[in-house]
Amino acid sequence: MARVVLAAALIALALAAAALINRRRVASAPTQPTWSVPAQLDRHDFARVAAPWLVVVFSSTTCDSCAMVSGLALRLEAGDVAVDVVPVQERRELHARYHVEAVPMIVVADAEGVVRASFVGPPPDDVSLADVLAGVRSNPL
Repeated sequence: MARVVLAAALIALALAAAALINRRRVASAPTQPTWSVPAQLDRHDFARVAAPWLVVVFSSTTCDSCAMVSGLALRLEAGDVAVDVVPVQERRELHARYHVEAVPMIVVADAEGVVRASFVGPPPDDVSLADVLAGVRSNPL
């Protein structure tokens, strides 16, 4: 009988220790989503197919940062740079085709539609879209 009581006491002690260890364990942070950016665009889906460079802003009409990013991108419009702002409310099929799940998303593509630079969300304050465009233009693939 003493053995049964001793075994029960040891089991209870082991369970208490396991519970204490489990309570002290730090839970892992939940997995954060990653937003995919298209690697290739069909230039026929966007403005001015013949322009050597394309800047696309996938956006939403209900997003304040989208309006700010669209304004920054529209300043890049030039003879050799087409800019196309693509609000989800007006061109949902393009958001679906390119699996755009987060806005604003800025995509810079070359004449073949190869994406050369991108941002999900507004670019950092220390990054100029004009400088990004100049950088990819000066570094051919």
